[in-house]
Amino acid sequence: MDVYTLLFALSTLWVGPFWFAMMLKPYDAKTSEMMNKPWFFAGPICIWFLIMILHPEGLVDFANSGSHPDGFMAGLAVGMSSKAGITAMWSHMVAGDILATRWIWKDSIRRQNSPWVIRLCVFFGVMLMPFGLLFHFIFRKRAISAS
Repeated sequence: MDVYTLLFALSTLWVGPFWFAMMLKPYDAKTSEMMNKPWFFAGPICIWFLIMILHPEGLVDFANSGSHPDGFMAGLAVGMSSKAGITAMWSHMVAGDILATRWIWKDSIRRQNSPWVIRLCVFFGVMLMPFGLLFHFIFRKRAISAS
């Protein structure tokens, strides 16, 4: 197993405990304690930085993607067509997904949504983010007054 395969797997596995906590025990005090610290997204972000240190050409490829003779998208495709590029993109996506999922979870708790609604939205928040957000906006309770 090469370093990029290991980092790819590690960025995926890092968010697992946080995701499962939000999904399985959304109202638990331990879950709140875990999710109120930045550790839930720190792993994938640190992995992204590590990849940039191991493969700094990736940033150069990204910076040069706008000047690719076949256009920006072709330049991006070239930059992401390596193990380092795919692993960096994946860790970036995983960090974004868990960050958005935390927002879904936190908003659901504030609105006192049903645990089953929270579970549905959190599940899709990490698996298919657009659906997680869509389900959250469809099924969430309206804002609770501050009175």
